[in-house]
Amino acid sequence: MAQTTLSQSATDITASYSTRSYLRDGLLIVSAALMAVTLYMVFMWVPTEQNLGVSQRIFYFHVPLGWIGMVSIMVVAVASFLHLITGKQKWDSLAYATAELGVIFASLILVTGSIWGKPVWGVWWTWDAKLTTTLILWFIYVGYLMVKAYAPKGSQGRRYASVVALIGAIDAPIIYMATVWWRTAHPDLNIGPLADSDSLDSKIALTFLVSMITFTVFYIFMLMERYSLKLTETALDELHQKITQ
Repeated sequence: MAQTTLSQSATDITASYSTRSYLRDGLLIVSAALMAVTLYMVFMWVPTEQNLGVSQRIFYFHVPLGWIGMVSIMVVAVASFLHLITGKQKWDSLAYATAELGVIFASLILVTGSIWGKPVWGVWWTWDAKLTTTLILWFIYVGYLMVKAYAPKGSQGRRYASVVALIGAIDAPIIYMATVWWRTAHPDLNIGPLADSDSLDSKIALTFLVSMITFTVFYIFMLMERYSLKLTETALDELHQKITQ
């Protein structure tokens, strides 16, 4: 019986991996090509901004990272909500995989922001509203992963983590609206429904758009990879429990 279960689980894992491999390979190729185009446009094609100089080029990395960091926490929250409603493990796995990527991108947001802020503001860090709410986002990601690691095993621990994700998602719109609601050193909104579409030079706007698409495609590729790995880990854990019973 154990051998039959082992064989069936191994077959399911292999089939699941094969059905996604072509899409993942395609996303990898597209994201690599887009990244090459983005790097060329950022460092060779787009003109240097007159006021900020060379330091402004980090804008093409910092803002897309910020976009992905906010999108990630929303994905974590939606997946967690679906897990609470349906109880299906796949949604919890998606939330966990997204949170792992989210904490990486949130860290990169803070690092690139500090690097950009030093020549512009003269300091590595200031308790600007947008910076502070982004730091809170980083703690939310870390808190979610800590709950997943140390909460009681099973459905109870997953529910605790889901609640943390749902509460943490409130921070995403606050980050976006920070420059509108508070006096902040950050420039006006560049993306989203409230952005001023005429605030950027045409070449800068095009480079920014390509960079946003590049990082979004790369993020989707990484999420698919981590989610697939998480599903495999979960299947192997369940198989181990069946065998040891």
